[in-house]
Amino acid sequence: MHDIKVENIMFSYDKEPILENINMKIEAGDFVCLLGQSGCGKSTFLRLMAGLSEPDSGTIFVGDNPLQGASLDRGVVFQDYSLFPWLTTGKNIVLSLQQKFKNESKKDLKKRALYYLKKVGLEESTFDKYPNELSGGMRQRSAICRSFALDPPILLMDEPFGALDAVTRAKLQDMVLDLWRKDKENRKTILFVTHDVDEALLLSTKIFVFGSSPSKIIYTHSFKDEEKADRDSLFKNEEALELRNKLIHIINRDIEEKLIEGR
Repeated sequence: MHDIKVENIMFSYDKEPILENINMKIEAGDFVCLLGQSGCGKSTFLRLMAGLSEPDSGTIFVGDNPLQGASLDRGVVFQDYSLFPWLTTGKNIVLSLQQKFKNESKKDLKKRALYYLKKVGLEESTFDKYPNELSGGMRQRSAICRSFALDPPILLMDEPFGALDAVTRAKLQDMVLDLWRKDKENRKTILFVTHDVDEALLLSTKIFVFGSSPSKIIYTHSFKDEEKADRDSLFKNEEALELRNKLIHIINRDIEEKLIEGR
């Protein structure tokens, strides 16, 4: 387990600046929400964290080592499930596991996959079903299962529940939070992209608010254990409500300022 340090990250696409001077300090085991309006560069930053893109300048450190390229030490869960439709759910999971656990037998890998399918609330029969036989929520559970089964110390989640209905979304939020909390001895560091303030308040130990593109970090909040509100008290807890209103105000003010600049 390692801390993450982000120093002066700059990134542009086709000469258009997207990220500008991004700095962060993340402790190992944190559940970090990257919050901001759609299109502000949160997913771009997550691609840099995944090693799928490189910054124009600046450095991301994992522990004492600069991040270089993709690694099985960083699992990624995308919004679109990213399951191969021509493979069964089980084969999708085992295919990834074979890349990391090269010396394990297929029997052991299947056993590992089934264990994590159960962990995310799916029946054993899901292993032999194709993605098109599953609901959106089941496909996303399968994608989360795959990432947890790989057991990376860092998990990157890019609006993984954005396409789901409210009830399924709430169930998966609770599931991920429960999986993260229960693994106390080897707790993963999670970076979770969202534009939903309530989701960020529910899940995170730390929030970074991204401003309009070219994006900077315009606000940071770290929770103390006694500050955290759960789902039942989120709209009753005065401190949580005050922070919720503050975050909405900061994001809306940033949008208004950008609109004024564009006139």
